[in-house]
Amino acid sequence: MPDSQLSIAFVVPLQGPTGIYGPSCLACGELAVEQLNATAGIAGRQVELVVVDGGREPAIVADDVGALVDRGRVQAVAGWHISAVRQAITRRVGGRVVYAFAAMHEGGDETPGVFMLGERPINQLLPAAHWMREELSIGRWAIVGNDYVFPRVTGATARLALQDTPSEVVSETYVPLGTTSFHQVITHLSREPVDGVIMLLMGQDAVHFNRQFARSGLSAAMPRLSPAIEENTLLAGGAAANEGIYAAAAYFDALGTAESAELAQAYYARWGRWAPTLNAVGESCYEALYFLARVGEVCGSIDVGAVRRMRDGHFYSSPRGLMRLDGNLIDQDVYVAAADGLEFRVEQQIARAH
Repeated sequence: MPDSQLSIAFVVPLQGPTGIYGPSCLACGELAVEQLNATAGIAGRQVELVVVDGGREPAIVADDVGALVDRGRVQAVAGWHISAVRQAITRRVGGRVVYAFAAMHEGGDETPGVFMLGERPINQLLPAAHWMREELSIGRWAIVGNDYVFPRVTGATARLALQDTPSEVVSETYVPLGTTSFHQVITHLSREPVDGVIMLLMGQDAVHFNRQFARSGLSAAMPRLSPAIEENTLLAGGAAANEGIYAAAAYFDALGTAESAELAQAYYARWGRWAPTLNAVGESCYEALYFLARVGEVCGSIDVGAVRRMRDGHFYSSPRGLMRLDGNLIDQDVYVAAADGLEFRVEQQIARAH
């Protein structure tokens, strides 16, 4: 591998429940690479993405990434994938290469070289739940999520954090990834004394749930809040499934800030009007690659040893606005948005980089 090239294992879902996000991830990743390579690349090296399908079983994904690292085929890892995949990759190659994990997360991974760039419950789900209490009088929540580490830890965090507030979590239900029938779950919800549903379902699972929930007639009486629903989920569900859906994220295609507008202009100029949806998941992949470029600029390289020079509290700008490094985590502006047909309408900023 020539020294002038930097190869990155770009781990994004191309199948399974989260495969719905794949086209947006690939389009945003390729745009970032083209822009970076038109300037200084990353740490003075031209960037190449080696795509790894992150929608498979975590151990299989980790083995593929590990083989690439073992052979020296890649020098970094980046992308959006679920936390179960991240944990498997970290066990396999943690501390050997820099790893820019783009997805929202539950926190708690201090592996050297791992940077957690997504939103976390403290600045995403919890402020959104408080906002919905004030605006929609939702006090009693039911959690419905997939059964793996991120929904489980996030659900537990929400339950504990809301205990001493006017809101509370009164039930939790977790289902396997790939669940298509939610009849029993929805029947149970209709009998529970709840005001709203915190959805911790990923991709196609959320689509199935939203369609069945809407057909049950509960949408008007029981709003849904999710840290994971994005524009692809709205499109796949159809407008009739989206009544009463709220999402909390650091990025929406309709955000309308100067920083987000710059990305949108470049994205649609490159891919055209029929491009994969520009959404929080795809933008996070773009974000991860530009974060690696920022690390290379500050530290001189993206070797694990060099990134220790990336100081806590470092600020940088991105399509999400101002970002602040907090250890290996990122503080960022977060917004709550309401589904409006097949799009989101941003309602309010609920958290701020500080």
